[in-house]
Amino acid sequence: MLTTFYDAYCVLGKVYGEGAYLKQALADTPVEEKNRALTTKLCYGVLENDALLTYSIGVLSPKSPKAAVKIVLKIAMYAIKFLQKRPYAVIDNAVELVKKMGKGGVGGYVNAVLRRFAEREIPLPENDFERLCVKYSYPAFAVKRLIAEYGRERAESILAANGGGSTLVFYGADGKEYLRSLGVPYRETPFENVFSASGFVRNADYDKGIYTFQSVGSAAICAAVESGKTLLDACAAPGGKSVNLSRRFEKVTACEVHPHRAKLIETYAARMHRENISVEVKDSSAFEPRFAGAFDAVLCDVPCSGFGVAFENPDIKLNKNEGDLQNLVLLQRRILQNCAAYVKKGGYLYYSTCSYFEEENSANAERFLKENPAFSLCEAESPLAHEKKKCGIQFLPDAAGGGFFFAKFLRRE
Repeated sequence: MLTTFYDAYCVLGKVYGEGAYLKQALADTPVEEKNRALTTKLCYGVLENDALLTYSIGVLSPKSPKAAVKIVLKIAMYAIKFLQKRPYAVIDNAVELVKKMGKGGVGGYVNAVLRRFAEREIPLPENDFERLCVKYSYPAFAVKRLIAEYGRERAESILAANGGGSTLVFYGADGKEYLRSLGVPYRETPFENVFSASGFVRNADYDKGIYTFQSVGSAAICAAVESGKTLLDACAAPGGKSVNLSRRFEKVTACEVHPHRAKLIETYAARMHRENISVEVKDSSAFEPRFAGAFDAVLCDVPCSGFGVAFENPDIKLNKNEGDLQNLVLLQRRILQNCAAYVKKGGYLYYSTCSYFEEENSANAERFLKENPAFSLCEAESPLAHEKKKCGIQFLPDAAGGGFFFAKFLRRE
């Protein structure tokens, strides 16, 4: 357990101390392979419950510990409360870990705080708003917006949603028969050869391109895109939508502003044996003359707050603030406005996010329509549970397994 705790500490130290993304920190940090699954679970669990664990430390400790010690306490608390590990073993390993870190002087403090944590149930704040923020470890600005837009009861339902397991898209096999042959429990989605599976472990067929992982909301967006000859995926990394849609378009041009993320698209396309995808390193908020009027369809799956899939990326709750949201909204508008010029007459422009905030979604779509009379709003439909908005459809995590928005525009002849 000590090695696993240390590995989790090294990963989380990059997230808390350097602002690293959790997935990247896990990829960049050497960890003991035989315990990688537990290390990953610890890292995700700590970040998913960061505010709750921080609150617990504040209740139990008369002083605020240094950042490194606080990470150790959070790892141990998560292991005790959520993984039901034996408290005495967790506490002993946490004390050994701070000694290994050269902080043996705080061993007694760590021991005392964790013993108090293991012996009592810490009540949540009495104030309802504070309780929601702490219980679900969401930043106050996000909870406030959710309540304002969806009401108190629905807001808590959204906060509590956890996504419901892995979603697999099969390309080279009948997914139903494949999962049955492995004895893996699964649930059908409204989309062809797309299944939600519980306890599925990636195997060699992933590298062969037999299947891939894609959220059900992302699959829903792809299904809502009309088939055609040429598609521009304007913000394509890591490439899931480009690969999915390459089955229904003759040619897909996938753009990504960061070279290392453009490589992810190339790797993804190669793994799935998709040869009709070309990748370009390009800023989709800046005009590219070659693209003017060149595409039957343009998909702007824009950078967003990502709160609709925070259960998959818990560092979002830690790192995003209201100022970030405002900057993202401006970037989203620039990308959508710029990419509108790339749509052929009679072609379609699509706008999507993995957010449930109105400002990023329907409000942006409505603003675009007002400023671009050459485009008209099309009725968007999906067999996945959704809510109709003034300009598009909204998927929510508690009903659809993720928070996504989708709008469809036609460039008139």
